[in-house]
Amino acid sequence: MSAAAQYIPAAYSLTAVGVWGASDFLGGVGARRANAFLFTAVVHGSGLAVAMIFALATHAPFPGVISVLWSLLAGALGGVALVFFYRALSRGNMGLIAPVSAVLSAAIPTIATAFITGFPGIRQVLGFVLAGVGVWLISRTEGGNGQPERRPEGLGVAVLAGIGFAGFYLCTHQAGNAAAWWVAAWSRLASFLITGTIVLCGGFLRAMPRPVLAIALAAGVLDVTGSAVFIHASQIGRLDVAVVLSSLYPAVTVLLARIFLDEHFSRARTIGMVAALAAVPMIAA
Repeated sequence: MSAAAQYIPAAYSLTAVGVWGASDFLGGVGARRANAFLFTAVVHGSGLAVAMIFALATHAPFPGVISVLWSLLAGALGGVALVFFYRALSRGNMGLIAPVSAVLSAAIPTIATAFITGFPGIRQVLGFVLAGVGVWLISRTEGGNGQPERRPEGLGVAVLAGIGFAGFYLCTHQAGNAAAWWVAAWSRLASFLITGTIVLCGGFLRAMPRPVLAIALAAGVLDVTGSAVFIHASQIGRLDVAVVLSSLYPAVTVLLARIFLDEHFSRARTIGMVAALAAVPMIAA
């Protein structure tokens, strides 16, 4: 393999960083103006449509039964996780919530891979420690100026989202070398069915303002595109490397939140956020 070819999986993973980061920013904004389940159902619906169009347009070979089943399970886990994630983003600070989910979603598949390929190296262990410190700084209570101490809103939900995303990563990898757009399509089908059922059974179905609907549709296109390029990166390279590089997406979400929402953080939480993000590439060393 040429030196240039060795960077192709990383290029796909970093592409996922950009589109996932932008998608999560839009999701956080949109979920503040609509029910999280309804908003996420629309996101999954638009993602399903885009994945199907690309799978058929590229004449990608139809996957086998095992790949379809793993893709459906990935979609079930990832679909619910995205609801949790959007709820966390809508209730809390995007720049604090996104790194927590990213660290967990990167650490769990990397640990699972370590059990198969061997004990992690010293740099990985240091990454786990740094991630733990970062999460603690982000989640610890803060007071001052006569205000009561409180934890950042949405943190517990962000933890659940990180666990769900980790399950999505592991299940899509188990789908094998099936065409990335088909894996993305089947996973989005499961996500859409689950969130759609919750919307119908929970009485959340209602009219959505056009600007919010447009945000949901755009977020869905970006989200499924990120999934497809991540799946391809994990197929042509190492899973742990693809997961960790792709998990840098909070950097994009944080940057967009800082630019468009003028979000500010305390010094301790800023350090925690930076530490959490810095730990991500160390975890898969």
